[in-house]
Amino acid sequence: MSQGGVHYFFEGFSLIKTKGLKRFVFVPLAINLILFSLAFYFLFGQIELAIAYVIDLVPEWLGWVKTAISFFLWPLAVISVLLIFALIFGTLANWIAAPFNGVLSEKVERHLTGQDLGDEGVMALVKDIPRTIGRELTKLVWYLPRAIGFLLLFFFLPVIGQILWFLFNAWMMAIQYCDYPYDNHKVDFTKMRLHLGQHKGKAMTFGMMVNVFSLIPVVNFIVMPVAICGATAIWVNELKPTLHQQR
Repeated sequence: MSQGGVHYFFEGFSLIKTKGLKRFVFVPLAINLILFSLAFYFLFGQIELAIAYVIDLVPEWLGWVKTAISFFLWPLAVISVLLIFALIFGTLANWIAAPFNGVLSEKVERHLTGQDLGDEGVMALVKDIPRTIGRELTKLVWYLPRAIGFLLLFFFLPVIGQILWFLFNAWMMAIQYCDYPYDNHKVDFTKMRLHLGQHKGKAMTFGMMVNVFSLIPVVNFIVMPVAICGATAIWVNELKPTLHQQR
């Protein structure tokens, strides 16, 4: 029975705890944890310095203005950083972890289709690195000009710009994570996007869930493996059957 993107995202939480899959979850989880921790530490330190600089520009006798600026700037700055950070650093983490993400997706697919998980070893992983990195570069080339456009809207079009950025981010997250099983089956990037676009409602709701959970501190550390597992479940149950029907 067909399920929605929200269902598949939460299925990812169950899959990362599955016996036999846990060891393949570890590397993407560790990479995400390290990058997100460093980025949060750096970005929030910069926010504090920027807000202190703005407040120092206000004369001392306008103490109430200083308080008001601090009160409004902090939540605005934190929300803005989180919205931008979720995609930019998430993309970086996925680029670094791409070979391991592909392996995790492959193992999840084997688990869901009742196959043996196998243990091909390190050499099989090394052999796939050029292809997986090339695929990530293809996604990056597709993503960058669009991200710049939506980012400009984010800064210069109040409310609507932030909504458009969130929706673009959701679609990018769907592409990012659903692409791993497509790539494992050697489906080229353009065909993947066109086929995923035929399931846009399911893909967008899945991407929205990735977006939302990427903004939640601590929880965002495990979003990458959860999203890979959930996206692979979408592939097995919804995407792969319709792709083969079209061939």
